[in-house]
Amino acid sequence: MQQVLEMMRGLQDEMAESRIEQERIQADLADLRARNEELHRVNEELRRDLNYNQGQREQDETERLTTPREFSTPFSQQILDAVIPNTFAGPKVIFTGMEDPEAHLTAFHTQMVLVGGSDAARCKLFMSTLTGMAMDWFISLPNGHITSFRQLSQLFREQYLANKAPPPVSYDLFDVKQYQGETLKEYINRFGAQVVKVGTSEEPMIVYAFRKGVCPGPFCESIIRNRPRTFAEIRRRAVEHIASEGEVCEKRTSVVPSRPRAQTRVQPVKVNETTTGRKKPEGRRPYEARKPQPRGPAGGDRPARERARPARYNFVVELKDLIVVPNIAESLRRPAKTDKVLGPWKDSWCEFHEAFGHHIDNCLSLGY
Repeated sequence: MQQVLEMMRGLQDEMAESRIEQERIQADLADLRARNEELHRVNEELRRDLNYNQGQREQDETERLTTPREFSTPFSQQILDAVIPNTFAGPKVIFTGMEDPEAHLTAFHTQMVLVGGSDAARCKLFMSTLTGMAMDWFISLPNGHITSFRQLSQLFREQYLANKAPPPVSYDLFDVKQYQGETLKEYINRFGAQVVKVGTSEEPMIVYAFRKGVCPGPFCESIIRNRPRTFAEIRRRAVEHIASEGEVCEKRTSVVPSRPRAQTRVQPVKVNETTTGRKKPEGRRPYEARKPQPRGPAGGDRPARERARPARYNFVVELKDLIVVPNIAESLRRPAKTDKVLGPWKDSWCEFHEAFGHHIDNCLSLGY
């Protein structure tokens, strides 16, 4: 009985220990669950902040790309309030700050005369023709400073006065010369453009400048023999010459047909034929076998091929003995010694060069 009680007491102790162990495990699980919930909450906050920052960055970049740069405008409020119709075609001229301001204003006025428009429209459309340095100058003007297109034109002329071309004078007509190969039509058109640019009405000077610049030819001879009085008369008289000049030019550039091949072919002349006839057959020699020639020096220190060439000089004293004579040796310019072979004959010795390759009788330095 005592043993049974002890066993039951041991089982109760074990159950108590296991219950304590389970309580400890449950507490650890609850702690881990709380930590997981805290980590999940922190991750959600980080993800939310990251998405917000990325969206804010994209929004800022989109605004930076789409929102135009705000800058001050020198136009008055009355010009800014003027509305330009959508069907209104703007000018096509462009000014970068390097062109002539008068030429730009002239081109702008010409286009505006065709399309019309109020003074405020002229101001706004003139601003659209500026680019580069010119646009930077326009933006730098004070706010509300420009009230009319006349004022804008005056400011524009003063700003780019250095780009203005010098005014032409009547004597510039004498610088217009007809180029080599330039047609009469091209020269008259170029000369007429210069007359318009100069704006002179002195017909004698215009006619004289034209006669000085035109190239010699039929038309030049015509106006010299019968001198015209006005430039309009020169134009009328040049019409006939321009037509004939165009016809001559077309004739020169046209393709000329070639003659048939059979009529232009020349019979080839044979090499052995002469003007008197063929070579006489009795003049030919029968074939003779070539005698073999020895390779080494034959009959002396020169090879047979070199001995076959006759010497240019016929001295009683040989050259090798002559170059050592005191007076002659002093006048000769002795060459520098070398180990190279100076010529095609390796066995021949030149006493003047003191080298192999040629004989002294065939020496180029001694005038062979």
